[in-house]
Amino acid sequence: MIIYPTLELHDGKCVSLTRGRVDEPVIWHVDPVETARKFAAAGAQWLHVTDIDALAGKGNNNELLESLIRSVGIPVQLGGGFRSRDAVERWIDKGAGRIVIGTMAAHDPDLVKEIAKYRPDQIVLAVDIFEGSVMTEGWRTRSAFDPKTYVQAFDDAPLAGIIVTDIDADIEDADASLSVITGLAEVTRHPVIARGTVRSVDDVARLKYVPNISGTMIGRALLSKDVDLEKALAIAASDPEPVAEFL
Repeated sequence: MIIYPTLELHDGKCVSLTRGRVDEPVIWHVDPVETARKFAAAGAQWLHVTDIDALAGKGNNNELLESLIRSVGIPVQLGGGFRSRDAVERWIDKGAGRIVIGTMAAHDPDLVKEIAKYRPDQIVLAVDIFEGSVMTEGWRTRSAFDPKTYVQAFDDAPLAGIIVTDIDADIEDADASLSVITGLAEVTRHPVIARGTVRSVDDVARLKYVPNISGTMIGRALLSKDVDLEKALAIAASDPEPVAEFL
């Protein structure tokens, strides 16, 4: 299982959002580039970065993103406000390892499938769920899509994976979030990356036993030092112990 240390960037700073509220960010007084380098030095294989300003349609952190891509030393999975093919292609050309697409997939799924066809294993689908519905526009708009039907509609696209977030349980209820993510992992052929489920290294160990969970994103828990990255990586890399079958 892959651990994705996660940085969310807002106005050049590392932040964490509670239930996606951009107007109430938790600001972490750390240098984004130096923090990313420490993640790489600890052994991380990937870095995930979300541009919150681009996601909200209120500017961007392009210079900082380019610096991260150039200097961190591990591939960067980049999300935040991708609304066009040109934007996706531009950032792949700038060196992003993967691009995360959410709202555009809901509005124009055929375009996203086409992009994935020409950029196999470089496109990740973001599926954000609130009260049983897929959300778009940075968690602000409820769509009419059922999550299971939605992810299955992309089964024929060569995606690198699907990031699943249960917004309703993003902070308060990790168990409920894991239940939602487990349910989607069962119905898609794509590897699932869990988001919002890790508060401790024990949560990493628990995820290893969920079929089709290929990775997990950890942001707030790393920055608050509730999770030690080296320990989380060691747990993720270890072989799961046998589990007895229950009849």
